[in-house]
Amino acid sequence: MLKIFHSCYRYNIPIGLHANLSEGSPVCEVLKTNSSLLNQDGFFHGKMGFRTALSKGLLKMSEVKQELKAQVELFRELTGHLPPHMDGHQHVHVLPEVRHVFAQVLEEYGIEYTRVPVEPGLHKCDWIAPSLMDFYRGVEEDSLNTVDVFTRHGIRWPNIYIGLSTMGKNMSVSNIWSAIDTAIGDFTSKVPSPAHPNPQSRTVTIELMVHPGYPSVPPIGGCGEGPDDFSQSWERLHELQTLIKPELQSHYKTRNIQLCSFKDI
Repeated sequence: MLKIFHSCYRYNIPIGLHANLSEGSPVCEVLKTNSSLLNQDGFFHGKMGFRTALSKGLLKMSEVKQELKAQVELFRELTGHLPPHMDGHQHVHVLPEVRHVFAQVLEEYGIEYTRVPVEPGLHKCDWIAPSLMDFYRGVEEDSLNTVDVFTRHGIRWPNIYIGLSTMGKNMSVSNIWSAIDTAIGDFTSKVPSPAHPNPQSRTVTIELMVHPGYPSVPPIGGCGEGPDDFSQSWERLHELQTLIKPELQSHYKTRNIQLCSFKDI
């Protein structure tokens, strides 16, 4: 953890908080035992287990808020500042009930930015496995139902979100550009601007979700239970190698795309 933060500061990489309620153990000490957020083994319920427990009314939102605040405080302790943006691991922050608590925490701490994972053109991506597409459709529905909640709390997010269609083995320079072109076309067609007759002259902000890294070797990694399958696979390294390709950087320059952080928007 400390090494990661050190590298981010060394290379001036902005960092935010990816709040976790589904993998490993809580940060909050009082929730490490006898908490609705834990399964019988003493760990978070997991990606789908969390959703199941939530749908059955088994999770206490007071404990969700307690854990989210503990993670914000730990981030501040490690970095010396609050996160400029904050979202949820496995998109738990847009789930029913959780979205309200999440928004309250962001407003209390003055954290302005988050993620709303609705990706234009995703339904046309026939290379995504049906089971995974079903999960993505659920994320999209939850996200659309979250927009009003985040808006009421003064929370903002980029104009466009992409990354589900370009994740892991599906990431390539061409897929990234196809996702960007599709998203921009969809956005500009829905949001005309009288101040800019030419939609291409407008400034549009895009979040590209990525997972660059190196394959984890058990038992090191993860949040307490060891690394998951994705963390151990070659796909994170594949993302890293794709993102640093000169041709991708050249495309950014050619298309006048500026790489920035949440605080820049």
